[in-house]
Amino acid sequence: MAPGRKGRIVRRTLTITIAVALSLAMEIGGFLATPAPEHPEVSYTTLHALVPLVFAACAGVAWQIGPARTPARLMIAFVVLWIPQSIYYVIGGWQWVWPVVRGVDLAWAVVAGVLVLVYPKGGLSGRFDRWIAGIAIVSFIVNLLVVVLFAGPDANPCGCSPNGYQLAEAPLLFAVTDIGYRIIGVGLALVIAGRLLVRWVRASVPARTVAFLMPVALFAWATTLAAQAVAYVFTPTTDMVLRTVSLIAIASIPVSFDAGVSHARNMRARVADLMRITREGADRGLWAESLARTLRDASVRVFWWDEARGRYADAAGDPISDEDIGSRAGHSILPVSSPLGAPIALIRHDRVLTDNMRLLDGVSSALRLSVDNGRLRSEIERTLEQVRQSRQRIVEAGVEARRRIERDLHDGAQQHLVSLGMQLRLSANAARTAGETGLADELEQTILTLNQALRELRELAHGIHPSLLSSGGLVLAVPELAGRCPVPVEVEVQGEGRLPELIESTAYFAIAEALANVAKHSWATRAWVRAHVVDGDLVLEVRDNGVGGASVDGGTGMLGIGDRIEAVDGSLTVESPPGAGTTLTVRIPLGEARWGAAAWGL
Repeated sequence: MAPGRKGRIVRRTLTITIAVALSLAMEIGGFLATPAPEHPEVSYTTLHALVPLVFAACAGVAWQIGPARTPARLMIAFVVLWIPQSIYYVIGGWQWVWPVVRGVDLAWAVVAGVLVLVYPKGGLSGRFDRWIAGIAIVSFIVNLLVVVLFAGPDANPCGCSPNGYQLAEAPLLFAVTDIGYRIIGVGLALVIAGRLLVRWVRASVPARTVAFLMPVALFAWATTLAAQAVAYVFTPTTDMVLRTVSLIAIASIPVSFDAGVSHARNMRARVADLMRITREGADRGLWAESLARTLRDASVRVFWWDEARGRYADAAGDPISDEDIGSRAGHSILPVSSPLGAPIALIRHDRVLTDNMRLLDGVSSALRLSVDNGRLRSEIERTLEQVRQSRQRIVEAGVEARRRIERDLHDGAQQHLVSLGMQLRLSANAARTAGETGLADELEQTILTLNQALRELRELAHGIHPSLLSSGGLVLAVPELAGRCPVPVEVEVQGEGRLPELIESTAYFAIAEALANVAKHSWATRAWVRAHVVDGDLVLEVRDNGVGGASVDGGTGMLGIGDRIEAVDGSLTVESPPGAGTTLTVRIPLGEARWGAAAWGL
């Protein structure tokens, strides 16, 4: 934890501890100092003492999750100003103290009202809020001055000592100010509660979800406060039920504040779900639907920047209208742009969401991430397609080069060697006729050497590109290939028509490499080769009864087969449990749109 953050936590904890200690000291001291006949019920005193404790606990929470420091400070001020009436039995004899305490013993109501006004943003936002707060503060100051300067000894609840600050006897002024102060307080509380409740009823779903507890708590407190004010004017005592309900309603205000702020933070947490849904560049229509669910705002609309037309349009392509982008009651526009300032989108949302800029910042980040991911995914797919096409062209070029070399060897060097062999045969026959037996034998030996070289040349040409594959396809080339394998091989090739040359060449050399592995490494006594079409794919299967233990990464042979197959979008699987032989399976797609293949059992 950073030293600065640790220091703030210590200071805040100390502040809350001092405030709670002061509140409990006033509550307990006043209760003990109160004469036994005037003792309030223990249950009520306990509930009265719990109210500031609730505010103190909520202050600690508000400091952690609140949008600003003001709400937590107001809650701490409430704890200090929550003065029980019984405290006058402790300070009533101090003529310079009790008038000041008497003047501020209802300041907690002003603090509670301001706390409601700063909900949920943590500050006064509108002219109405400032006027209400101003009236409350002015009323408090006027009441404080009148009490300190004109309150008589009868204003001291215990009647223990006179007012040390009193300038003159003005009982009427004091009474009018005292009652007027309470009436103004009740009126302001009712106005705030009524306005908040009406706004909540008329508000959109997002506004209701942000302020879902505060109106009820405030209205309950204002109602009981009004009943207490009426009782205060006409009767010296207040009904215990009203006082109990009022205490519960007051204690619910900070709880409602923290609950609302916490709910707003949870809305920001749902942005993570939005990012998870759209991390791969979601469809624009799906993105707008997901955003509406995240914000719980059915009126959300997203207009995307159309670079080609230089305008914003929705997911359906309809351009944004003046009504959408202009000032519209209850809605605001959130522009979203790239880090370089390029426009991405406009989000029209409920105006109440502007109170939660962290949420909107998270939405903007999620949209930018979605767009970037979509763009990156498209670029990667385009690059992969280019790589695939490049590999395919390389394979095709290799096949063409093999075929050309095989043709050149067949039509060039091989024909010259055949012609040379015929000439040597004629020369040998002529030498034998002329009786030159020694020369004839040397020529015969040269002919044998030439024939061996010719066979090796034919094998070389066959390995480069077998002519049988070009003339007869896999149906003729695979059995001939299997016949040259030292391990007995059973061959089954489905053969109705021809495949594209690239597919045939790839399949042929994959089988050739697999049979070479069988001969070199498997210690098999038998092998099987199958080539057939299944669901539009050419399926090759090479199986042996050898020692097994082969893998795709086991050697360059397998890697070579894999590279050939992947170049034509095929797949290679190897099953080779130790001691149970090896089965190599190749699948190559045969889509006509891709290869232009003739029907081959399709």
